Amino acid sequence: MKISVQPKLIKWITFGEKIAAIAIFPFILLAHHKYQENKVLINHEKIHLRQQLELGILLFYIWYGLEYIIRLIQFKNKHIAYLNISFEREAFKNDENLEYLSKRKLFSFTNYLRVK
Repeated sequence: MKISVQPKLIKWITFGEKIAAIAIFPFILLAHHKYQENKVLINHEKIHLRQQLELGILLFYIWYGLEYIIRLIQFKNKHIAYLNISFEREAFKNDENLEYLSKRKLFSFTNYLRVK
């Protein structure tokens, strides 16, 4: 894993969306150097790296995109759709637990597929 501050690349990848970071195996790209010390944010992105390893990078992003479209149809709101993607739900629920990845079981994101 390599952490790199790449604000222009993030903006290009996300079509101009304002985000703090993105994980693209094996990199964590940050929008600003101030995020380098944010352990919760880095852990969130590390969870995404693990998800990418499990599925493979291409399948991860295909699944992520399809699930986002499904959630967008379901919720009719971009932000709520994003928050309900299974990969994001797992990462947000566990990003404050800095020991999570050491205990995480394979394909744990599947526990977050069903929106309650």
